Amino acid sequence: MIRTLLREVKEYKKASIATPLFMVLEVLMEMIIPYLMSSIIDDGVNAGDMGHICKVGGIMVAAAAVGLLAGLAGGRYGAKASAGLAKNLRETMFNHIQTFSFANIDKYSTAGLVTRLTTDVTNVQNAYQMTLRMFTRAPASLLCAMIMAFRINSRLSGIYLAAVLILGVLLMLIMRHATQYFQQAFPKYDDMNASVQENVSAIRVVKAYVREEQETMKFKKASENIYRIFMKAECNLVYNAPLMQLTVYSCILLISWIGAKMIVASALTTGELMSLLAYCMNILMSLMMLSMVFVMISMSMASIRRISEVLGETSDIKNPEEPVCEVPDGSIEFRHVDFAYRKDSESPVLKDVDLKIRSGEVIGIIGGTGSAKTSLVNLISRLYDVTGGEVLVGGRNVKEYDMEVLRNQVSVVLQNNVLFSGSILDNLRWGDQDASEEACMEACRQACADEFIRRLPEGYQTHIEQGGSNVSGGQRQRLCIARALLKKPKILILDDSTSAVDTATDARIRKAFREEIPDTTKLIIAQRISSVQDADRIIVMEDGCVDGFGTHEELLRDNAIYREVYESQTSGGGDFDEKAGE
Repeated sequence: MIRTLLREVKEYKKASIATPLFMVLEVLMEMIIPYLMSSIIDDGVNAGDMGHICKVGGIMVAAAAVGLLAGLAGGRYGAKASAGLAKNLRETMFNHIQTFSFANIDKYSTAGLVTRLTTDVTNVQNAYQMTLRMFTRAPASLLCAMIMAFRINSRLSGIYLAAVLILGVLLMLIMRHATQYFQQAFPKYDDMNASVQENVSAIRVVKAYVREEQETMKFKKASENIYRIFMKAECNLVYNAPLMQLTVYSCILLISWIGAKMIVASALTTGELMSLLAYCMNILMSLMMLSMVFVMISMSMASIRRISEVLGETSDIKNPEEPVCEVPDGSIEFRHVDFAYRKDSESPVLKDVDLKIRSGEVIGIIGGTGSAKTSLVNLISRLYDVTGGEVLVGGRNVKEYDMEVLRNQVSVVLQNNVLFSGSILDNLRWGDQDASEEACMEACRQACADEFIRRLPEGYQTHIEQGGSNVSGGQRQRLCIARALLKKPKILILDDSTSAVDTATDARIRKAFREEIPDTTKLIIAQRISSVQDADRIIVMEDGCVDGFGTHEELLRDNAIYREVYESQTSGGGDFDEKAGE
């Protein structure tokens, strides 16, 4: 887990090595100063030797200057290394998420992934910087101070040793309890971020239903959950400072008391006592630094596990070793296909689907909610892999193709039409980044989008807000269809993608498809019979199975479900999910 993160240090290895080296140099300079101070008092002040005072004082100033510069350099390189690690970690996580199949993405919430890319990475960044600086500085300072203290007087230094052991045990017990709370806290950030994301993205619905108060309470509850957990953790950590102060002052009193007696007995000099008191502060402050480092590391361990979980997730859909790089045509075949979203699922979503679609055909797909229409078409572009049987495109198993090649030849307009912030042309060129403006206009004409675009003040340069919030649902659908057409695919899948347009526009779009892209295989998922009745053939889905497959006339004659829906809709009695006569 730690090794996975350290691989992201990459080009910041030199800064990561330089930081602890400068920290050690700073510590060495700090440790020399109390020793030199002892010499000034004993050999300079007490002896009245002004030359010795000036000489040693100059050395102290030089040591302080070197220590200052080393501290500044350590801070600079530490910031560079930790910020670089965070940058690389975010880039690696984001790039890795792009490789996920839909099955991998289904394991995580959007808010959870955002939290991992932001809050969790920031925690790791802070912990890494403290590890490079404090985790090097504190042990080095502790060790050097102990050595120097024992060198001056081993009897008094025994007080330090006892204090360090007692304080170390107590701090470990405090941090152990605090760590448990920190591990509970960070997953709660997912709930809070989910509340914010859901509220902002659906703000129009919230206001339309006057749910501001309820949404505020929902966010408040998520925020209070984090507050309570952190309060419990901080209530444990609050004992750090009192314990540290008690230990520091106890050591100072004991050293001063015993040291004064030793000075009277001529077993210790005044300068040595001053040095011992300075080393006392160094030792105990080093312990405080170590406790802070351990707290930060314990906080970040939960974040490290969550980041490693994402980085360790491997896509279950991979390219073959020698992929096929050309799709010959748009023919599709399902050979006894079974599919389940979870491999351990007891009941599959698709069961024994056996279909053969010729290249260039217009295929309608109709079925009730939950009948697995979308699941069926998702297998064509290999957004999911089958759990049984096989799917063929152009006469070859989809698992044999290079995924990028296959998906470039299968354009999918999903149920949730998503546009991105940028101009209309920017959004259209997601289909083909090198498409000319004329090609974009032609695609829009085929999708019946050109007419409303030209009415906009800035035409094709009109700015689209994130998610396409400044255009209507029908306009958004037509722009997404145009974007898909720009890919010039061999297979075009429209997943209920004309539900927000009027029937006349829907008919014009289908007419344009038939005339302008006759060689492209077109699969149209719809709830309206009118959207698919002129298709070459129609698939009727029911509970994950193909209940009927034929022309409009054949299904009216032979398929009870299709006939019932047709009669329901043509008599003005509702849509596919409503029974005739109700």
